[in-house]
Amino acid sequence: MSENQSQLHDTPARYGTVSRFFHWTMAAILAWQFATALSHLLLEDTAIESFLWGTHKVVGLLLIVLVVLRGLWSLRNRGHRPPSLSPMANLGHLALYLLMIVVPLIGLLRQYGSGRAFEPFGIPLMPGFEGDRIEWMMAPGFLHSWLGWLLLAMVVGHIAMVFIHRRRPRDEDVLARMLGDRQSGPSRVS
Repeated sequence: MSENQSQLHDTPARYGTVSRFFHWTMAAILAWQFATALSHLLLEDTAIESFLWGTHKVVGLLLIVLVVLRGLWSLRNRGHRPPSLSPMANLGHLALYLLMIVVPLIGLLRQYGSGRAFEPFGIPLMPGFEGDRIEWMMAPGFLHSWLGWLLLAMVVGHIAMVFIHRRRPRDEDVLARMLGDRQSGPSRVS
């Protein structure tokens, strides 16, 4: 395998280019989604809310597509990735992945149940329908918000743990692994 090809894949010391692309792209998309939700909550009926909230569904769909692609890429790199620091870190990452799948799925379910068309990027994903809403699809809609805020709390915790691991003596600098630093290892900060 050439040097360029090996940089695409994960190694036990660091994440490869593709994994880093998924991670940082999804981080930016999640930041956007949380900004749209906060604007909807705090800036209702303003131009900012109108602009941001208008992108929420389309960007949510993009997020779920990236989660699936990232999951498939992770499976392909299984056994070659940097090791998890603990069982708790494994559970935390699993919870993040589950929420990144469940939250937009509930949104899509609610969208379909509403009977309104959904055509992200001009693609007729849900044509909409005449008549009453499908109530059982609308019912779990409140979970979309609550689980979304839980996801935000988990993301904040994820970021906090990165900095905790950077500061603890003898802990691995996990940020270096996701930045592609080939010298990652025990923390150089004490």
